[in-house]
Amino acid sequence: MATPAPIALVTGGSRGLGRNTAIALARNGSDVILTYRSNRTEADAAVAEIEAAGRRAVALQLDTAKIDTFPAFVAQLRDALAQWQHERIDHLVNNAGHGVHAPFSETTPEQFDQLVDVHLKGVYFLTQALLPLIADGGRIINVSSGLARFALPGYSAYAAMKGAIEVLTRYLAKELGARGIAVNTVAPGAIETDFGGGAVRDNAELNAFVAANTALGRVGLPDDIGGAIASLLSPANRWVNAQRIEASGGMFL
Repeated sequence: MATPAPIALVTGGSRGLGRNTAIALARNGSDVILTYRSNRTEADAAVAEIEAAGRRAVALQLDTAKIDTFPAFVAQLRDALAQWQHERIDHLVNNAGHGVHAPFSETTPEQFDQLVDVHLKGVYFLTQALLPLIADGGRIINVSSGLARFALPGYSAYAAMKGAIEVLTRYLAKELGARGIAVNTVAPGAIETDFGGGAVRDNAELNAFVAANTALGRVGLPDDIGGAIASLLSPANRWVNAQRIEASGGMFL
């Protein structure tokens, strides 16, 4: 009997790095459940691309800032898994998020709270809610940022959330180890996506600045991150645990 395909849940999987990750996982043989916050059209397009790669996929709506919706989401996830005749997911990629660019002196409590709700509180309590549905021996990837290592003006609040996520990753690895669940952080550098209004992609001066300060001499592409996450979730990397893996091409070395 053939070994069942692993099932991955990717939050924020309808666009940007999340979508790229979902497709990379599908190409590596995973079935994928992806979440989207509001754009169903983008989510359906991602599902279609995964299905074109020969894997199963479904998109579920989720706003990771609204923890009171998590029980209903878990119920929806159970139903989706039942349709595939499964009860558990194998991999969870906590990717959903947004950026705030503002000087420390001008960052508002509202901006700060929005970042906490999505990048820290949402990740913490969504992972908690999903624990019964994560298979023993499964894997969790929390997406951080190179900004948790190097500092660029305007990202103090965003980077603080990602620093917290990196600490949380180590605690999850420690506490979930008894179930054989490995937990790691992937920290992308600057990537050409629509994140932050597409500044890295569309601003030629910023793009050149990043490339000049990256050892490999260019700005990152979505495939650089999706492929890294898919590789980390492959069986060959099953012994990697509690690690921060930066995928930045060597920014600000």
